[in-house]
Amino acid sequence: MARTDRHRQKINWKTGFFLILALNIAGLLLLVSLIFWPAEDVELPSESAETKQESSQFIVRTSKQNLNNLINAYIEHLTENTRHKYRIELEEDVHLIGELPVFSTTVPLSMHFEPEVAQNGDIILKQESISLGLLELPNRRIMQYLARYLPMPDWVTVDPNEEEIYIAISDMDIRSNFELAVETIDLKENNLAFRISVPYETFGIESWKMFP
Repeated sequence: MARTDRHRQKINWKTGFFLILALNIAGLLLLVSLIFWPAEDVELPSESAETKQESSQFIVRTSKQNLNNLINAYIEHLTENTRHKYRIELEEDVHLIGELPVFSTTVPLSMHFEPEVAQNGDIILKQESISLGLLELPNRRIMQYLARYLPMPDWVTVDPNEEEIYIAISDMDIRSNFELAVETIDLKENNLAFRISVPYETFGIESWKMFP
């Protein structure tokens, strides 16, 4: 093989590698931007016959590891100026690990949840097991402590009575008027997908209709 051909193959291989790497990074940055960038006050399009087509939907797939890193980066930012820390580990279920104050000390907290996708694309974490050190307390009482002491964003609601956590993905503050929803969350199969709706007005397109 001529030296020129070998050189071209090497360039093509490098180009393909960096293209795939760039696409993966772009997908992760898109999810980060949706969570951390502030939302603008924009009136959403109505569901009339003329406007219901004025947005496009995209499915973004990721892995447990990527989502886990993103969640814990957000939690670290949220708890930066607090004394109470916790983290999430996405395994075959959702594992919350942290500490809760009890009297003059803190005790380790461990909670396992099974995630479910609501009809509107939000997430419901159903409590499977819970422990607070060696203390024997009712699950509802521990979840009351969880809601009281662990900093959480406004779109996360701890429901001690139902022993679940509701994550209102649809209420998250995201940049522009993008809408985010969960399409699939199957931790056992490592199958996670998010649905992103992007109205055309985001790009300055005020009206757009499908072909008649």
